[in-house]
Amino acid sequence: MISILIPTYNYSVVTLVKTLYSQVISTEIPFEILVCDDASSNLGIVQENQSIDKFEHCTLLINSSNVGRTQTRQKLAETAKYNWLLFLDADVAPKYDTFIEKYLKSISTKTTLIFGGICYEKQKPKEDKTLRWKYGKTREEIPLAKRKKNPVTTINSGCFLINKQLFLPINKKMNYSGYGMDLLFQYLLIEYKNTILHIDNPVFHLGLESNSDFIKKSLKAVETTFFLEKEIPMNIPIKPLQKTYLKLKNNHLLGVFEYSFKPFKNRVKKNLLSNNPSLLLFDLFRLNYYIQVKKNA
Repeated sequence: MISILIPTYNYSVVTLVKTLYSQVISTEIPFEILVCDDASSNLGIVQENQSIDKFEHCTLLINSSNVGRTQTRQKLAETAKYNWLLFLDADVAPKYDTFIEKYLKSISTKTTLIFGGICYEKQKPKEDKTLRWKYGKTREEIPLAKRKKNPVTTINSGCFLINKQLFLPINKKMNYSGYGMDLLFQYLLIEYKNTILHIDNPVFHLGLESNSDFIKKSLKAVETTFFLEKEIPMNIPIKPLQKTYLKLKNNHLLGVFEYSFKPFKNRVKKNLLSNNPSLLLFDLFRLNYYIQVKKNA
C-alpha cells in the first residue's frame, strides 16, 4: 500500500501522473496519487492539472494561498491514507518502467527511507541552462556505490520513499522557508537515527533553471545554510561549503581567500553565465558569498 504525493506550483504534472498511474495499477496493490497545487498563478496549468481527478484513486488538492513546498508536503502526508509515502517533485520523470515496482520490492521493516537517485539527460541543454545541468550531472547524479558510502548526505529530496511515522515529525521541524532546505532534511535524518536504503531507481530532473536563476537560487541556499546554523544550531558541518569554510578559518586563511578572490569576482560570474561554466569557480563564488554573509551578520 502506497501513497504517491506530488506538490506542484505552476507546473503541469499530468504526464508524470499518467506514467506513475500506469505503473502502479499494474502492481495490483492499494494506492493513491495525491497532487497538491500550491496556489499556482498560471490558470492554464491549474486547469490542465484538474484532469488528474479523472483517474481512479487520484486526487488534486489546491491550496488557497501559496505556503511553500514544506507545508504542502505536510498537507499531503496528513491527507495520505497509507503508511509509505512516495514524494516526487513536479519536474521529475522515472527512468525505468519498473520504477514503482522497484520501490515496492525494497520496502521492509528494516528501513524507514528509500532513495533511488537523481539523474540528468545526457544531452547538453541550451547555453543559458548549462550551469544547472552540469552541476546536476556532476554533483547530484551520484552512483549507487558512492551513495551507499554516504547514505544521508547523498539524499536528494526530489524523490524518495519514506515511512509516514518518520516523515511527519521531521517535516514539522522544517518550519522554515527558503531555497536549500535539503540541508535541514539531511540533518534531521541524522538526528532521528533512521535506517536508509539506497537503490538504483533514479528519476530524471527535467526542470532546469537558467544560469542566472540558478546562481541566484544557489546564493539563497547559502543564506539558508547560515540561517539554519543559527536557528538549529547544527553540531556538525554537512555541506562541503561548510567544511571548506572551517578549514580556512582554522588555518586563519579567510582574509587571504577574500583578498585573492575579489579581483576575479566579475570574471568568475561571467564564466558561470557562459556555455562552459566551471564548477570549481562556482564553488569559489559561493564560498566567497558564504564568508561575506557570516562576516556581515
